[in-house]
Amino acid sequence: MCDNQLITSIFTEFQKNLDEEQDLREVIRGICKEVDQVSREAVTILQVIHHSEEGIAPACLRVRELFVKTREGYAKLKNAVPSTDFYKYHDHWRFMTQRYCYLVALTIWLEKGILATHETVADVIGISAVEQKEGFHLDVEDYLVGLLQMCTELSRLAVNAVTRGDYARPLQISKFVMELHAGFRLLNLKNDHLRKRFDALKYDVKKIEEVVYDLSIRGLLPKTEAA
Repeated sequence: MCDNQLITSIFTEFQKNLDEEQDLREVIRGICKEVDQVSREAVTILQVIHHSEEGIAPACLRVRELFVKTREGYAKLKNAVPSTDFYKYHDHWRFMTQRYCYLVALTIWLEKGILATHETVADVIGISAVEQKEGFHLDVEDYLVGLLQMCTELSRLAVNAVTRGDYARPLQISKFVMELHAGFRLLNLKNDHLRKRFDALKYDVKKIEEVVYDLSIRGLLPKTEAA
């Protein structure tokens, strides 16, 4: 085979691989679009927590129902992505997964007032929590970003709870977010995106502290907490 034929053969094979990869990316984008739409619907449903205390429990139930669709979507994604290429295509679902981590964590906190663990979040959306050399899993950084997004939403809830006369909720939020903040301070964060998100947490903490302080000086704290 002459040099010209050899080069043509090599680059023809390259083009074939590129075409196959592009086709796979289109499949992944299609699945992510469907799954992401479900997350946006869940975000809309949970906005009721800022307006109605009575609407929180029904909203959580509706979001739980949507998580069933989420599991189905991630199952499709897992089947489409080659087990050895998780990080090659990770950017397609990174931000979507971070949003789901936030949604699951917020829902569980609203239901039970506790932190949703990495394993719990992974189980809810139907993927593995264990980072493996091969296989689809919930990246730890995606989980942590989701928790930080939840803190921002809780700081907003602390303000809105006061406007509707719920003075106990900000105290509950303050205790939880402060504990979470202390946990994040134990981490030696080097990832730029995650570090920036963590740096923003201090503003959420400050906003919540201001709400609690304002309640305190106005004498509006629940008696048990004030004591």
